[in-house]
Amino acid sequence: MLQNKIYQNFFLEIFRTFFTIVFGLSIISLTVRAVNFLDLIVDSGYPVLTYFKYSFLNLFGLAPKFIPLAFLLSVIIFILKHINNRELDVLWVSGVKKIQIVNLFFLASIIIVFLYLLFSIFLTPYALNKSRQLLSNDNLNSFLPTIRSKQFSDSFKGFTYIVEKKFNNEVKNIFLHDKGSNLKNLSSSDVNVSDVTIIAKEGVVQDREMYLIDGQIISSKKNNEENELLEFKQLNIDLGNFVTATVKQPKLQETSTIKLLSCFFRADKKLSICKNEAKKEILPILIRRMVLPFYIPVIALICSLLLLKNQKKFSKKISVFFLSFIILILTELIIRYTGLNSFLRIGYIISPFILLTLFYSFLIYKFNTETKIS
Repeated sequence: MLQNKIYQNFFLEIFRTFFTIVFGLSIISLTVRAVNFLDLIVDSGYPVLTYFKYSFLNLFGLAPKFIPLAFLLSVIIFILKHINNRELDVLWVSGVKKIQIVNLFFLASIIIVFLYLLFSIFLTPYALNKSRQLLSNDNLNSFLPTIRSKQFSDSFKGFTYIVEKKFNNEVKNIFLHDKGSNLKNLSSSDVNVSDVTIIAKEGVVQDREMYLIDGQIISSKKNNEENELLEFKQLNIDLGNFVTATVKQPKLQETSTIKLLSCFFRADKKLSICKNEAKKEILPILIRRMVLPFYIPVIALICSLLLLKNQKKFSKKISVFFLSFIILILTELIIRYTGLNSFLRIGYIISPFILLTLFYSFLIYKFNTETKIS
């Protein structure tokens, strides 16, 4: 009964540290990312609410990346804390076997594996897909934030613009160039118009509309036909239908796991993501989501090496952390090439189970040896 209570406390301590580290690292990473996401407001004119929703949904994509490292740190912190406080020595004297503590670490790692799989297979792709849909569904909120003095901007598809001066919502010496058929209706004839250029002395921008004063509209014709020139005193342009240059098509990382698997197991392979070249990118994504988590129990067993008796305690701590960290780095580096080499792919899939067997057998052997010596 006492041991069960101790194990429960150990579990709670490990998971408390684990979730604290994951949350802390995720928030720091999200803060850095959120600075880059400001381009959605500044360059693309999305509403502030869309910016916050998009940032929050991306948190689901950041958190799983820190799970292996957070578990490594939480287990090492737990072991070193209890070794320094000599609490583990009390357990060994009271009859608790070291392999029981190793099993506790292993069980904790299995729970973390299921948590990782829940995120990587279901929650993360769903949240990232929702964030991409958010950009697709929201239209231009205001054109004004995308305008900067003496800087060309191409925030909208096929549309480039620059102004010499900007004061509040007033602009001076405006140059607009449209190749995306956004302004074709300004020409007397929409036929054979390749692009439209507008030059104006001044203008006013209000939300999704621009009012230009004293300028010219130059419509360039196809097939070397003569360009059309129109002068105006005042011109109103509706910007509400402009399409931002932000990528709105879901990336492979944002595609559901079921869709990715369907490229390999279903007869219907008409999806664009199922092309042969794309499959080389799909395989590493699937392996990252479904295989990488199984390296976490390996980390738990490596950390358990700290429980072995060793005179050189400092060097043992460094070597255990270094070995664990190297494995985490290698799993990240090698996974990128699993789509290119079948031998590497098979090796990556079976390696965690081989390592688990080797490390667990080694720990049992060393613990038995210590018991015989003592």
